[in-house]
Amino acid sequence: MAKKVRVGDLVQKFGMEVICGEEGLRRAITVSDLNRPGMEMAGYFNYHPAERVQILGRTELAFFETLTAAERIDRMTRLCEDETPCICITRSLPVPKELCDAAMHKQIPVIRSSQPTTLLSGHITDFLESKLAPSTTIHGVLVDVYGIGILISGSSGIGKSETALELVKRGHRLVADDAVEIRQTAENVLIGNAPELIKHLLEIRGVGIINVMTLFGAGAVRNNAKINVICKLETWQQDKQYDRLGLDEETTRIIDTDVTLVTIPVRPGRNLAVIIEVAAMNYRLKRMGFNAAQQFTNKLTETLNEEMDEIE
Repeated sequence: MAKKVRVGDLVQKFGMEVICGEEGLRRAITVSDLNRPGMEMAGYFNYHPAERVQILGRTELAFFETLTAAERIDRMTRLCEDETPCICITRSLPVPKELCDAAMHKQIPVIRSSQPTTLLSGHITDFLESKLAPSTTIHGVLVDVYGIGILISGSSGIGKSETALELVKRGHRLVADDAVEIRQTAENVLIGNAPELIKHLLEIRGVGIINVMTLFGAGAVRNNAKINVICKLETWQQDKQYDRLGLDEETTRIIDTDVTLVTIPVRPGRNLAVIIEVAAMNYRLKRMGFNAAQQFTNKLTETLNEEMDEIE
């Protein structure tokens, strides 16, 4: 099912004034794009995107004032289509009577804001993109380690929450435990946050549920974070070959984005928090162009070539 935002959500978020059409506040907004109907005011409706929020600013309304009485009625009647979610007036400009008449006939809300047109358009677009972005929920723990978003995954009981607690004690920040809501807000950008019900909470077996912000302070939590790396914890398997150099970067796909995957085998004596810290720092170094594994391989190749030349 397609995601929806109600017009009433827009009114509440930006403190807008409802001029008319209150009965339509539950109309759904299904796209994040907006439309400034300048061409429509001139009478060109061939490619009118009626499903978008319509924004009328000073330019559109100033041109509207130059039209004849018949043209004004025609433009506003054609602007208010059945699928139009709402019409927004900016800068607290006067609302034309023709617009209210046409909107009330179709039960389309006409809302007004005091903000400038460009500023309000940017705010509304950001809000709608966030709310309408593709999303999913993943079982795991999301932490911010040195500014790198680390999603710790693995089977139940393997130690994800305990590792997150150790990371918090070492000065890093918790975003979500157990369930991580993930939104793809842009191409290759995944943002994770905790469901409102379990925000700032961490479940530790044997202790119970703790509130990280209450115990460690506001600096120990974040509301959301970009997901850069997935650290998958799995029970150590003696016969499995684990990556010891890190030359081949493994990835996994979430929604439409490939995310770096690091598999960490779990066995007694391994400090998982320290390993995850190093994984975060190593990821940052790689993005800065420094790859320790590649440098080691290059040096090894040079050494072998030199020895081969000496033999010859």
